[in-house]
Amino acid sequence: MANITLEFEKPIVELEQKIDEIKEMSSGMDISNELAKLEKKVIELRTQIFSNLTPWEVVQLARHPERPFSLDYIFNMTTDFIELHGDRLFGDDKAIVGGFARLENRTVMIIGQQKGRDTKSNLYRNFGMPNPEGYRKALRLMKLAEKFEKPVITLIDTPGAYPGIGAEERGQAEAIAKNLFEMAKLKVPIIVVIIGEGASGGALGIGVGDRVLMLEYCWYSVISPESCSSILWRSWEHKEKAAEQLKLTANDLLELGIIDRIIPEPPGGAHRDHVLAAKLLKKTLIEELDQISKIKNEKFLENRIEKFSAMGFFKE
Repeated sequence: MANITLEFEKPIVELEQKIDEIKEMSSGMDISNELAKLEKKVIELRTQIFSNLTPWEVVQLARHPERPFSLDYIFNMTTDFIELHGDRLFGDDKAIVGGFARLENRTVMIIGQQKGRDTKSNLYRNFGMPNPEGYRKALRLMKLAEKFEKPVITLIDTPGAYPGIGAEERGQAEAIAKNLFEMAKLKVPIIVVIIGEGASGGALGIGVGDRVLMLEYCWYSVISPESCSSILWRSWEHKEKAAEQLKLTANDLLELGIIDRIIPEPPGGAHRDHVLAAKLLKKTLIEELDQISKIKNEKFLENRIEKFSAMGFFKE
């Protein structure tokens, strides 16, 4: 059970705590019927709450500090992971991790944005905000995968690319733009998965793919609700309204054709069961790789052009 409880999760957690207390006080008494009723009530309450989440509540879930990050998924669903470091130009950005790994019987290149769990690790990972060398490292690894004809999987989870002076001096915009250009013509399959926050160009820098998947309680948008609120209303007070208007949830994005598939999460969210969350993601990735491996290499560029050209709608 998660140690950090969001406001809308409290009724569920309180009921679960009550069940635990009853178990402790039972002293060998047969209370199986009572427990069964309470556990059924937990399931019903969780279903009711999580089927009616607001976009802002989804944003909160996506940011949950106990949610599994890229390395959690990598270690739980792959074997023989060999992390590769550095962009061969400036340095090694700890906000992006990547390397070859085995996914069942396949070798894949897996690249992800990595946050930290506490102050020390967040400073080490730069709060999951990549610098230009992070995007250049990601591109170097993608090119390596192309050389050895291995599929690429990217895991998106970032509040945005790092906006610091040093990042701008080293060409943040150019690094992201080059990734978009190179990923669009990469001659191996690319599967993109939003596993948490997918904010702005920081997410898009590793977000061009043949298939774009999204976990159930994530968000993906050109701007965060807080920043959108501060621009439109000069205040963060309207962040909930902004979240609703941005259409940033998985259901919204599937309807708009921005993503291709929603991956279910464990009951109550991925933060409540990292192993099951990784198992569900692994199952989906294997299914997608089975399908995408049937496509001939020369068709990838043509398919990506069609895919991204079909996004959005136009009115004259």
